[in-house]
Amino acid sequence: MAFEPTPDEPLRPETLAVSAGRPEQLGQPLNHPIVVASNFLSGAGPEYSRGDGTDTVQAFEAAIGALEGGRAISFSSGMAGISAIFDNLPVGARIVVPDDSYQGVSAVVADGESRMGWKVLRLPTNDTQRWLDVIGSVDLAWLESPSNPLLDVCDVPAICEAAAQAGVVCAVDNTFATPLNQRPLEHGATFSVHSATKFIGGHSDLLSGVVVVADGADEAYDAINHRRTFGGATPGALETFLALRGLRTMPIRLEKSQANAQVLARRLQGHRAVTSVRYPGLPEHPASDLVKRTLGGPGAMVSFETVGNAISADVRMTRLQLISPATSLGGVESTIERRAKLAGQEHLPPTLLRMSVGCEHLEDLWNDLDRALGGIVD
Repeated sequence: MAFEPTPDEPLRPETLAVSAGRPEQLGQPLNHPIVVASNFLSGAGPEYSRGDGTDTVQAFEAAIGALEGGRAISFSSGMAGISAIFDNLPVGARIVVPDDSYQGVSAVVADGESRMGWKVLRLPTNDTQRWLDVIGSVDLAWLESPSNPLLDVCDVPAICEAAAQAGVVCAVDNTFATPLNQRPLEHGATFSVHSATKFIGGHSDLLSGVVVVADGADEAYDAINHRRTFGGATPGALETFLALRGLRTMPIRLEKSQANAQVLARRLQGHRAVTSVRYPGLPEHPASDLVKRTLGGPGAMVSFETVGNAISADVRMTRLQLISPATSLGGVESTIERRAKLAGQEHLPPTLLRMSVGCEHLEDLWNDLDRALGGIVD
């Protein structure tokens, strides 16, 4: 039987990641198997998987919900979950978003401005007072901390609490922090959002998303679940199984990759080919005090700029042999990308490299970086 924690003895997040969502009856498999079914015999339980899910989907949602402290709804991708939240906004909705946010969110917001007449205010991520000044006058506050790709940090507790007091819907993209470093629902957020493709899945082999809704927010839960069901964004059987399996090892993967990132960020600061390093774990981070107060750890993402221009930055990337050039992140393998080359990201510093630090040996990663960054670029 599953262990049931008491209020005096709650399970820690590392344990929940391993134990939550397990089968509970004697004689059942230790892990939920892949359930490949669209239809079920009618009369009791689920009938159609697009709306009702399967045992695998329900197990994954139970595990993520336990980690975040709410009720989870899984999606076919992170963007599907993000879109489900924005799709509930009316014509002319007032929205506040960070000026540095995931490009997919930026695209959704821009589309809403042009088609739905949304009034969008973009604020610096770490300017807490400006967020607090406007929070009562908007329909949705969208937070992202740490942000993608500049790794800015906002005061999630203060802003979420203010939104809750004002009755404003507040959503936090928690992908970079993961539930191990940040639990927005505890501070009054309506939604905590993840691209489970990233750190939750952890192996760069699936697309999945999750929206977690605060307990008691039944209207918000029903609205998001409705969008998932009738938007056809239910996750696939194999993807959900892989995401749940990946979740089980997320604590040890994050611990290793985060430790690697902390050392690499410090070493990059002293490299002659690096002009600046953005990492929440550095004392020099502009929101260092916020990081210590709001995050359980600085994470595994490091962004840095190099001397030269976009061409020289691209040349340096071609010299990497271990760290892979790839657009996604959060896997066991380290990946890197020059973000300004992407459509909609042209405003970023041209040499900014966003690196997702993996679980390889630290010295192998450093040697690869040092070799690629060093030398003359023609």
